[in-house]
Amino acid sequence: MGLYPEIEPYDHGMLDVGDGNRVYWTTCGNPHGKPALLLHGGPGSGASAYSRRLFDPAAYRIVQLDQRGCGRSTPHASAYDTDMSVNTTAHVLADLELLRRHLGIGRWLVWGVSWGSVLGLRYAQTHPGVVSELVLTGVATGSNAEVALLTRGLGKIFPEAFERFLAELPEDERDGNLAAAYSRLIESPDPAVRERAARAWTDWETATIPAPPRSVARYEDPVFRMGFARTVTHYWGNDHFLGEANDAGNGEGVVLRDAALLKDIPGTLVQGSLDFGNLLGVVWRLHHAWPGSELVVVDDAGHGTGDPGSVAAQIAATDTYAKR
Repeated sequence: MGLYPEIEPYDHGMLDVGDGNRVYWTTCGNPHGKPALLLHGGPGSGASAYSRRLFDPAAYRIVQLDQRGCGRSTPHASAYDTDMSVNTTAHVLADLELLRRHLGIGRWLVWGVSWGSVLGLRYAQTHPGVVSELVLTGVATGSNAEVALLTRGLGKIFPEAFERFLAELPEDERDGNLAAAYSRLIESPDPAVRERAARAWTDWETATIPAPPRSVARYEDPVFRMGFARTVTHYWGNDHFLGEANDAGNGEGVVLRDAALLKDIPGTLVQGSLDFGNLLGVVWRLHHAWPGSELVVVDDAGHGTGDPGSVAAQIAATDTYAKR
């Protein structure tokens, strides 16, 4: 099952969401179709034209946005004077509601990848009446255990890259929360320190998360690289702003704890068997704690959306939900 043809937006705009932020949004497909909200990863990656090809443009009204601080939203996180204190999960969840009301949408399917799956899950848990279905891939829940795995735990699998990753940090910062330590470097008033930290962070991500060439190439753009690294470390270094329940010490966190709140929302989880996040078993625990969810494990696929098996599974899900 292949991707749907490339399409261009029929409408777009900049939504004032407060705090000096304006969020860029687009709509594609059928203006009278089933609404679908697409949540990009990162946090800080920005929306992509690729992800909307997972939806039948004749059946769906496809809504995308660049979350705060990235893509065409303003101000951009790459600018040193951008206030990151107003870029949190709670702020972005509120932005989604502002956009839904702005577009006159009652309920919508929510699709998310990686960080977008965390955001989609928490959005559905806190606003269940407006989410008709969930389709999630590269599934994560934003727990501290996941951050620890992706920053420190994978050092045992990629020792050479991990040595370079640690080398950028002061010695007294190498034993704690590595994301928070990198966030402090990226907030340095010294632009050379910020740039070295952003490069080291994206080099580590490139080494540990296999990605298509188009994704790796974006790290060569200094604006994207800085905005992405600053946003990811800001969220990862602050428990994804998910609250004290994320510090329970059991590796679960608030999203997995509240999985039962999703009981009335059908959902499909598409997970690559080679996604390193699987080492914690989070997606299996989420599936078993979420009545009505379907888990599709794609052999030999990694983290993301582009593997043929993952594409086929996601399109099968969106085609099925288009008929509901």
